[in-house]
Amino acid sequence: MIIPWQQLEAATLNNLIEYYVLREGTDYGEQEISLAEKVTQVRAQLQAGEVVLVFSELHETVNLMSKQQFNEQ
Repeated sequence: MIIPWQQLEAATLNNLIEYYVLREGTDYGEQEISLAEKVTQVRAQLQAGEVVLVFSELHETVNLMSKQQFNEQ
């Protein structure tokens, strides 16, 4: 189930994004990108509708995933 990110408190949304960014551990290339910048990038993707917040009833967890990935499930 998609959770509308606009309905979350700002601090809760920020914590979810930070957790996602820290958990991903992805390589951003030659230049290091700060946590704040990564959070800003993910927030922009949420606002653009490229990324969605998903609640898993089975696992009782919240996750961020690309809209395409969500639609493929």
